[in-house]
Amino acid sequence: MNWNLSWTEALGFATGALCVWLVARQHIANWPVGIANNVFFIVLFLQAGLYADAGLQVVFIALAAYGWWTWARGAGPATGDALPVRRTTGVEWAWLAAAGVLGTAALTLLLDRATDSTVPFWDALTTALSLTATYGQCRKLLESWWLWIAADLVYIPLYAYKGLYLTSLLYVGFLALCVAGLLGWRRTLAAGTRTATAVTA
Repeated sequence: MNWNLSWTEALGFATGALCVWLVARQHIANWPVGIANNVFFIVLFLQAGLYADAGLQVVFIALAAYGWWTWARGAGPATGDALPVRRTTGVEWAWLAAAGVLGTAALTLLLDRATDSTVPFWDALTTALSLTATYGQCRKLLESWWLWIAADLVYIPLYAYKGLYLTSLLYVGFLALCVAGLLGWRRTLAAGTRTATAVTA
């Protein structure tokens, strides 16, 4: 096993772990920390030949700016309340599924024909899953955690295959944090539902 740890991978590990920990706690600081993490991973993934994942980080930066604004704005300037956790609607699921399938197909074709990627489908699949999960996170959709869990289950062996062992280990930690985030957001949703029921009763 050739483990060549770089500062880029180490910093990506540290900022990535901190970002997911902050998201699970619904702390708005997750967005600037996440942007720093994206920058480190752009460099790392270009070096590893994971071109879709490198390009994904650029999109993540844009989504992080949107998520930062959305969380800061909360439920709206008129209320001043924090953005609430909610379930994904059927229409949102349909759009997310369509975007995921089309994105995976298009990226697989692009990577296969235009790059020297050795894992075009898996690189494309994780990219599509991550984008849909991040959008759901921006809107505080509970089920966005399930999309992250699915992505992490592919990322872990993919990064190990590419020799990014610390990053693979990081995603094992991400997987555990995603499960904790899912449970935490579920409790928040249930508490909000009980409060709303008590107010209307």
